[in-house]
Amino acid sequence: MVPADGAEMVGALDAILRPRRIAVIGASRTPHTIGHEIVANLVGYGYTGTVFPVNPKAESIRGLKVYARIGDVPDPVDLAVITVPKQLVLEVAGECGAAGVKGLVVISAGFREVGGEGVVREQALMDVVRRHGMRMVGPNCMGVLNADPACSMNATFAPSMPPFGHAAFVSQSGAMGLSVLDYAKEYGIGISQFVSMGNKPDVSGNDLLIQWEHDPAVGVILMYVENFGNPRRFLEIASRITRKKPIIVVKSGRSVVGARAASSHTGALAASDTLVDAMLAQAGVLRADSVEGLFDLAMAFSGRALPRSRHVAVLTNSGGPGILAADALETHALQLPDLDAATVDRLRPLFPEEASLRNPLDMIASATPAGYRTALDALLDDPNIDATMAIFVPPLGIKQADVAEAIAGVAAAHPDKPVLAVLMGREGLPQGKAELHEVGVPAYIFPESAARALGAMCRYREWVERPVPPAEELSVDRDRAARILDAARSDGDGRLGELEALQLLEAYGIRTAPARLARSAEEAAAAAEEMGWPVVLKIVSPEIVHKTDVGGVIVGLEDDAAVRVAYAQIMRSATTAVPDATIHGVLVQRMVSGGRETIAGVTRDPSFGALVMFGLGGVFVEVLRDVVFRVAPIHRGDAAEMVRSLRGARLLDAVRGSPPADRSALELVLLRLARLATDFPQISELDINPLLAFPDGAVAIDGRVLLRA
Repeated sequence: MVPADGAEMVGALDAILRPRRIAVIGASRTPHTIGHEIVANLVGYGYTGTVFPVNPKAESIRGLKVYARIGDVPDPVDLAVITVPKQLVLEVAGECGAAGVKGLVVISAGFREVGGEGVVREQALMDVVRRHGMRMVGPNCMGVLNADPACSMNATFAPSMPPFGHAAFVSQSGAMGLSVLDYAKEYGIGISQFVSMGNKPDVSGNDLLIQWEHDPAVGVILMYVENFGNPRRFLEIASRITRKKPIIVVKSGRSVVGARAASSHTGALAASDTLVDAMLAQAGVLRADSVEGLFDLAMAFSGRALPRSRHVAVLTNSGGPGILAADALETHALQLPDLDAATVDRLRPLFPEEASLRNPLDMIASATPAGYRTALDALLDDPNIDATMAIFVPPLGIKQADVAEAIAGVAAAHPDKPVLAVLMGREGLPQGKAELHEVGVPAYIFPESAARALGAMCRYREWVERPVPPAEELSVDRDRAARILDAARSDGDGRLGELEALQLLEAYGIRTAPARLARSAEEAAAAAEEMGWPVVLKIVSPEIVHKTDVGGVIVGLEDDAAVRVAYAQIMRSATTAVPDATIHGVLVQRMVSGGRETIAGVTRDPSFGALVMFGLGGVFVEVLRDVVFRVAPIHRGDAAEMVRSLRGARLLDAVRGSPPADRSALELVLLRLARLATDFPQISELDINPLLAFPDGAVAIDGRVLLRA
């Protein structure tokens, strides 16, 4: 609502989102111009504050007195909407600051988005904004909107006003914002506030998240973003907010074009969109694949209770859609349990023999609105069921609106269990949707959309209920690690040798296979005798990364003679394959057999900072790409989720009589790597490949560490 005169604005952006008085600078009498449409929308949609058009060449616009300059306006102005040509924006912004205006929405384009002089112009604009202590949305945006009837502000040039609801929406794209507002109106999706950010040199998505965090009018936050200006700050804010209200994001740019080129496994796998997925998952943010998917999810979070479990019942009057629904639900890890015997007994007298009284419950085409009412009521009473999808395909003689009314009535009587409706009629979704939305029942055209939304509701409920574990005290030898890294930097090589890399891991409590560096066959044999048999020999050279490709690894050496022969063979192979390589010797390592091969590592991104990676390891990592990233630092819950969310996570379970891998030990390795990366920002890339997982621990076999230049 608009604060009353004399009342304090509580939110940092209230001057923009809940202004008492708005000046439209560049207001126009010419229809279909931006300056005219913004004034028309403010007046036409009943803005409850005062509007001051500003234009030196007009006296009246839409019945409102026009002022030549912002300084001529007689009352204090909270928000100025600027639509003048780009060459005049700086002058106008300065006049707004001098007049005490608190917030700006700069619609005008021609700034950073055009490059060159536009970049300089935008920086100069920000200098004006900061000098006067104002906040600014834009430039190059389509405006802001607050649909709360107490405010009813449409300070955009959009041709429509969505219905009021509890969804706040922020869009980085103005054109996308126009489409979203049209979609919201058509499907009856309630919008609380809408902001088109434009170039966002000042007010960003993070600022809006903070503004909406404690706003009781905002129940769900929707975002369309093309980039995250400060992803670590987003992670911090969103992780806090999603414990109270859901955030749903559409992030464009999923292609591999933006993948970072990096020399290590971990860096190469850290494509930009992979990092976005990691951050959103870590923050409990729901990611939609499209704007349509965004609103599918937004409708689901319409105020009804979240499902208590993944147990879902499907009610239908046609077998085909019921099967499609079952398939889609399974895709989202939702379960269709058997109905309770009492439920089946309750339903049997009500339907013909041809009806299938299982789950999905197919009432066949003769089902009436009364049949929907009775069957849905029984399903929602079933103790095995915590959510229901009700599907209707209209046969002759039965109206979709009547079935929708029946579904709405039963859903209203069961507010503790969500109901999602799928209306597949020829008349489309609008028939009956008003009755459904009124009681918080989201309505879809296809079962797949409803299943996707229900899956998101379950994931969000699980996120909210997931406890945040306390920080773990990790015993590490930071001084030893610092000495190892300082020595490597003083060598000027920019990387650690494999032995030093293993020693660095040991300093942070990560178990490694015993290893020694040998510069002769005699040293290799002595080291093997000391460590115990069998052993592995590996070439040590900064120029040879993939050792097996050049014959630089020989395994399973059982005695002194075998070690000496292997040493000579490795030296010949390496020097033949890479004649100019600098060879420091061979690494003699106690052979560790068995275990499940995984990979763990660290990489850095200019925006995201340090990231921890875990996946299936060995030579298959680039092929399978079954890896998960999280932004450091992480806690035990994050580490457990990383291990659990691998597509091949079942390979770590008990298989054909073999015991399961020690997941707790893998989680601890990830926690220690995150701590190492946080403590030493000079580490650019780190790989443990393979990291062998055993029933009673995990052992790092190979380590590779690159330092920042």
